[in-house]
Amino acid sequence: MTDGASPAIFVDRDGTIMEDRDYCSDPKDVKIFPGVPEALRRLKSNGFKLIIITNQSGIGRGLFTVEQYRAVEAEVLRQLGAGLIDATYFCPDVPGQHSSCRKPAPGMIVEATQEHQIDLSRSFLIGDKEIDVECGHNAGVRAIRVKTGPQCDTTDSTADWIAEDLPTAAEIILSATSW
Repeated sequence: MTDGASPAIFVDRDGTIMEDRDYCSDPKDVKIFPGVPEALRRLKSNGFKLIIITNQSGIGRGLFTVEQYRAVEAEVLRQLGAGLIDATYFCPDVPGQHSSCRKPAPGMIVEATQEHQIDLSRSFLIGDKEIDVECGHNAGVRAIRVKTGPQCDTTDSTADWIAEDLPTAAEIILSATSW
């Protein structure tokens, strides 16, 4: 990796940062989970870049537009707090079509790594679904699966850690890193 590369936290949006609202297309439906802004601030203050990576197949399915997605994204960023998130990547592709960006493919992480000088060996992914875990592992980062999404049974998860929620995941990351 290049000199001066930073560690990052790649974080899923729906079911991880905010309540999962099937195909959220209205900013009024954005509800950030308790403790998430504070947990993300702690990670950022410990030197992590914060990057949201989110599958948004509702765009590819024609359920909402990129403009509607951007309005929801703006509300998420507003509720989290100005300047907290370094970048957001989304994939509009629908399941079943060939895609290099749709999780579990690592395309969004690869793109973010190139654009933001990220050291993957010191980075983590936090998500609520097994495809998030697979995406992290496919990109070579450690993955934490949270139980805040609709698929909360983590019995067969291949995640490096299981956490109740994003604030707990942040504590795991801060405990696991001592550089």
